[in-house]
Amino acid sequence: MNISITARHFKAPEPLKDFTRKEVERLTKYYDGIIDGEVILSWEKLTQIAEIKLKVYGQVLTAKEKSEDIRKSITLAVDKVERQLEKYKEKWNKKGNAKAALVVPEPLAQAV
Repeated sequence: MNISITARHFKAPEPLKDFTRKEVERLTKYYDGIIDGEVILSWEKLTQIAEIKLKVYGQVLTAKEKSEDIRKSITLAVDKVERQLEKYKEKWNKKGNAKAALVVPEPLAQAV
């Protein structure tokens, strides 16, 4: 997964970028089909904002959180996207999609 981090109205220090990457990369344990991730960090007076956009197959999941601390905003936004990913994965598995139908079960794959 490619993660791009953009800081608006300030220059993000490297430890903040590392924290952001770690938080967003933990989403792969919920769904490994994430294509691309974009994080936008910004400031508005005393409020710090984190916006996360994840591209998954056929959809873009977005979360935006505001708080007094940028790390808290990032964590809250990741939690929100995590819930969206779980819902997306449920819907995807429930549909009986064509991609899942193409997967050959293990015993058959070894016999071939």
